[in-house]
Amino acid sequence: MQPPLQGLRILELTTVMLGPFAAQMLADYGADVIKVEAPEGDSTRRTGPTTEQGMAATFMGANRNKRSIVLDLKQADAREALLKLIDTADVLLYSMRPQKLKSLGLAPEVMRERNPRLIVVGIHGFANGGPYEGRPAYDDIIQGMSGLASLSELKGQEPAYLPTVVADKVCGVFATQAVLMAVVARARDGHGSFVEVPMFETMTHFTLVEHFYGQHFRPPLSEPGYPRMLTPWRRPYRTQDGYVCIIPYTDAHWQQFFNAVGQPEFLSDPRFQGLAARTKNIDALYAALATHVGAHSTAYWLETCSALDIPNAPYNRLSDLEQDPQLAASGFFQEMQDPHMGTLVTPAAPLRFEADSTTARFPPRLGQHSREVLQEIGIDDATIAQMIAIGSAIQSTH
Repeated sequence: MQPPLQGLRILELTTVMLGPFAAQMLADYGADVIKVEAPEGDSTRRTGPTTEQGMAATFMGANRNKRSIVLDLKQADAREALLKLIDTADVLLYSMRPQKLKSLGLAPEVMRERNPRLIVVGIHGFANGGPYEGRPAYDDIIQGMSGLASLSELKGQEPAYLPTVVADKVCGVFATQAVLMAVVARARDGHGSFVEVPMFETMTHFTLVEHFYGQHFRPPLSEPGYPRMLTPWRRPYRTQDGYVCIIPYTDAHWQQFFNAVGQPEFLSDPRFQGLAARTKNIDALYAALATHVGAHSTAYWLETCSALDIPNAPYNRLSDLEQDPQLAASGFFQEMQDPHMGTLVTPAAPLRFEADSTTARFPPRLGQHSREVLQEIGIDDATIAQMIAIGSAIQSTH
């Protein structure tokens, strides 16, 4: 079986995490992703530990299965080469601010006029047409503006960013959806389109799915914020010898749990009668849960909850994941071999298609495929050599 996106060519003009993560997802499933980089390369090439300059850990996490071409778009011959690439592309994914794109003569309408079947997906900080249009945005900014950082304040703590680039990664998933939906629309209608992925609006939507809560109604029936998510008692529970993840949720789960801990009187407590009552009194409920869990070992609770059909799982630290038996059995971690850097390990793409035998390809070095890609679009060797000589294109030394 061929990879589902084989034959789809995507030009990636993005840096850092959001756009590269989106493009990597498409590359994982067969798309030919050509990463167009400036001469200095994506900044993540220098972020984190590495054994080779320009191939740092953060870059390795979001750029496998791609080809890299370096074009200095400040130079006319590089811009012309990019336009020739656009002629061959299905999708152009960019994350630079719209005003910068326009200053390079690469506004979406210009590119689509040249290639009417081109799908242009613009990753913006804020939707066009609003007072924030064109402002720069990073993950921290969007977490703070979208209400995500305020959730810890609702838990009685200081406002805090989640310790992961959740805005970049969630918006990256939406960007991937945008590409695929536009490809489906083009198959139906025969022409390309422009799709905007605004980070602020996307993450506000993401945050409010459950936390808009009583604000759905007019007049509002409650303040925003879903109580079960906001109780400080919602966390891995300490046992006698570690931690465990347990979530009784249904009436049957709680009945089994309170019978098992010898407190059936909780079942007749009006605070815990039904899901709505439990949600209103979630602090007291989860505090009781934590107290009982602390009385026994982790192994006891994993065995007991499994026997009672209460959802449970061991608590994993990041350093535990490579030894997790499920991830080991599913081949989640894949090894890649490189003649210069040796053996590296990458998390595999999570979706599993029938008869899928795809393996991860090593993230590209800066400009590794410049000559190869320029030849594919019909630029002769003498012109390529001249572009490399003057620095409008760069070829990797590896």
